[in-house]
Amino acid sequence: MLHLDFSFYKWDVISNFILKGIGFSITLTFVSTVGGVIFGTLLALMRLSGNKLLIAPATFYVNGMRSVPLVMVILWFFLLVPFLIGRPIGAEVSAYVTFIAFEAAYFSEIMRAGIQSISRGQVNAGMAVGMTYGQNMRLVVLPQAFRNMLPVLLTQTIVLFQDTSLVYAIGAYDMLKGFETAGKNYGRPIEAYLLAAVVYFVICFALAYSVKRLHKKIAIIR
Repeated sequence: MLHLDFSFYKWDVISNFILKGIGFSITLTFVSTVGGVIFGTLLALMRLSGNKLLIAPATFYVNGMRSVPLVMVILWFFLLVPFLIGRPIGAEVSAYVTFIAFEAAYFSEIMRAGIQSISRGQVNAGMAVGMTYGQNMRLVVLPQAFRNMLPVLLTQTIVLFQDTSLVYAIGAYDMLKGFETAGKNYGRPIEAYLLAAVVYFVICFALAYSVKRLHKKIAIIR
């Protein structure tokens, strides 16, 4: 502790190097969550459709994505896609596309469990009053499934936020990159990484605590 320079922890460092990275990490988390939930819900519906032509590709996609480390998917997309299309696509675009595609596989399993948690009697009741499969899912099943799975979806979002640090591998300017850049410019890498760990912990702990409280409220409603 005697060798730490606490003068590093000042507003100039945060405003000049870190805020930009925090903004990108939060934006990436939000966009990936929304896109992943939408794409994941479609995958879940495909797997529950009973149609083998839909089940097979959806199952292959979900199992394939869940079997590969995220950092490998990021690197493959960043390196191979520009080679195939003949032009670079940028680290930020690669991060958005990769995270949505990857997280959709995990959100798909969460949504599939949520849909299956709804009583079959409610589905039959909807069909009995003349609802189509799409109307039944949109008006009866999915709203309840989202509510039941909301704590799990938010927990996965917290994991997603932590995983945004992996875009460092392709040079995207995320929160970790901001801390690293500040550490290099001021010659204080230890202080920079220590502050990064504290910031990650505070954000994730606060979010996890909020999810825990939300889970209790939902449990009371149910």
